[in-house]
Amino acid sequence: MRANCSSSSACPANSSEEELPVGLEVYGNLELVFTVVSAVMIGLLMFSLGCSVEIRRLWSHIRRPWGIAVGLLCQFGLMPLTAYLLVISLSLKPVQAMAILIMGCCPGGTISNIFTYWVDGDMDLSISMTTCSTVVALGVMPLCLYLYTLSWNLEQNLTIPYQNIGITLVCLTIPVAFGVYVNYRWPKQSKIILKVGAIVGGVLLLVVAVAGVVLAKGSWNSDIIPLTISFIFPLIGHVTGFLLALLTHQSWQSCRTISLETGAQNIQMCITMLHLSFTAEQLVQMLSFPLAYGLFQLLDGFLIVAAYKMYKRTLKIKHRIKNPALRVEARFKKKSTSPKETSAFLEVNEEAALTPGPSGPMDLHRAVMPTGQISCAK
Repeated sequence: MRANCSSSSACPANSSEEELPVGLEVYGNLELVFTVVSAVMIGLLMFSLGCSVEIRRLWSHIRRPWGIAVGLLCQFGLMPLTAYLLVISLSLKPVQAMAILIMGCCPGGTISNIFTYWVDGDMDLSISMTTCSTVVALGVMPLCLYLYTLSWNLEQNLTIPYQNIGITLVCLTIPVAFGVYVNYRWPKQSKIILKVGAIVGGVLLLVVAVAGVVLAKGSWNSDIIPLTISFIFPLIGHVTGFLLALLTHQSWQSCRTISLETGAQNIQMCITMLHLSFTAEQLVQMLSFPLAYGLFQLLDGFLIVAAYKMYKRTLKIKHRIKNPALRVEARFKKKSTSPKETSAFLEVNEEAALTPGPSGPMDLHRAVMPTGQISCAK
């Protein structure tokens, strides 16, 4: 494929002169909404999620960065390659091809952190990957774009939004560092902040999605191919990221984390780069892809979270069926009126579950009996 994304007639806009002001007005509103809402979302969200980070575990990831290395390989290896293969295998206009390739070369977005929390992923690894991918993007993002567009006739220079990358780093590191400090000094209060932050983060994600749909209604084009790619692209990222993490013998928790980090891209950075590098006529054609990608990655994330919750609930039900002691525990908790008795039973039952050996009626009877009666029975 040969792309010629200059400001000449090689990349004509689909819209007429009457449609162009509408596209520009929509883009101006979107730029303001995404800038303000994203700044608020990133700040509050990263502070609350930083309250789940433990200094000891974070240092272990930094000292032995195998998980981070696998995540960076997925982010800047699999995603740009996937974008390039999708572009050359489908008949796309040059400006649309550039939008897809730029999206594939962007670092990970903060949306992956909230989804990682909801699927019980490794929050220390997730935040480390998001921060490291943003730092690495300063050098690797221009390199990927140069290598994959080497065979294209690019008459228009691409502008890397270094200022936007720097702002993203500040919005990541400062709130996370403050959240880590709060978790270190006040661990009980940090759990409350984490739960509230997760709820607020989910509400803000929905606000961004609704705002994107409402404000972008004038910029959607009739070309179905870019919309199809925006739907399958994050799914490919999630699947390939999970498989690569599995092949490198990462834990199940790390596999879920790397999968979500791979499919989630920094939408705001992609939009900023398109705005800095292309003309207004070209933006009308290009803007719909990152907006659609952002909406579909939100939808994919919610579907993954729902599937994980159902899977987790199914495992609990199967475990209760196989372990009769858990059914006895459930009946005992309903009948018990004393918190101390319930706590003592749970402690005894947990020890019995962890200790290998025969499990019969006598064992269950002795587990429910108070300690004094057990000693007398002996």
